[in-house]
Parts: sequence; C-alpha cells; structure tokens
Amino acid sequence: MTRDKLSPEPIVREIRVAAPPNEVFRFFTDPDKMVLWHARSAWMEARRGGEFRIDVNGRNTARGEFIEIDPPHRVVFSWGWEGTTQLPPGSSRVEITFADIGGGETLVRLVHSGIPEEARAGNASGWDHYLPRLKLAACGQPVGPDPWAIA
Repeated sequence: MTRDKLSPEPIVREIRVAAPPNEVFRFFTDPDKMVLWHARSAWMEARRGGEFRIDVNGRNTARGEFIEIDPPHRVVFSWGWEGTTQLPPGSSRVEITFADIGGGETLVRLVHSGIPEEARAGNASGWDHYLPRLKLAACGQPVGPDPWAIA
C-alpha cells in the first residue's frame, strides 16, 4: 500500500467517563473487561510486544500488538482486521490516553492513524458505536446486547 492511499487525518475521538483512569485503562487491556463493551470474545497479552485478538461481533475480528503500555495513562497498539487487505492486522495504530479530570472522571482520547481512506468511515463509525458502550461499562452501568453482534 502506498502512503498516498492513507487518510491524512487520523480518527480522533474523546469521551468523558465517570470512572478513574486506572479503572478505565483496564477496559483496553483486560479481556474480561473488553467483552463488556467491545467484543464477543477477547484474547490479550497486555504487555509491550504482546498480541491481542478480539472477535468484535461474530463477523469482524481485530488483531494487533501492544506497542506501549503505561498504566493508567496511555496504551498504544497496532490494529487491523483479519481476512481483509484493506486494513490487515497490525496495519494501523491506535493511541489512547486517559487523563484524570477530577471528580473521579477520566477524559479518554483515542487517535486511530494509518487508516486507508477507503476504510476510514467504517472504522470511525465503529469507534462512534463502541465508545459510548465503554462509557456505560466503565462506570458499572448495564451496556446491553450489542446490536451489531450476530447470534
């Protein structure tokens, strides 16, 4: 893939979560927490160089590698989808920071870069769908079944 096919702009999302950073951080590194908001099943080696595999909805499986883990401030990992050449496993980068904004709240900032233009809209809508689910799960509220998941 040539560089000119990549979107020049990363996907950037921010969300306030009513939980402290150390708790919210775990929702990106603990497979039991991941399945509460973003996956049907998850396998993770949450360490630098560790791999992960997430069955998001029964159709789409994300795979990548942890690049940096700095609890509870930041996690960086490669990201991509099994079975696709558009955004194959490990071909993009997700950086998430967790800022303590007081009152037991965390500002979660997600920056997803290195995405081909043709995959940008789908990945952006995915984060828009799943981050509100994170917000509920991290503060202990019921998330409910994922409408995107298949039985």
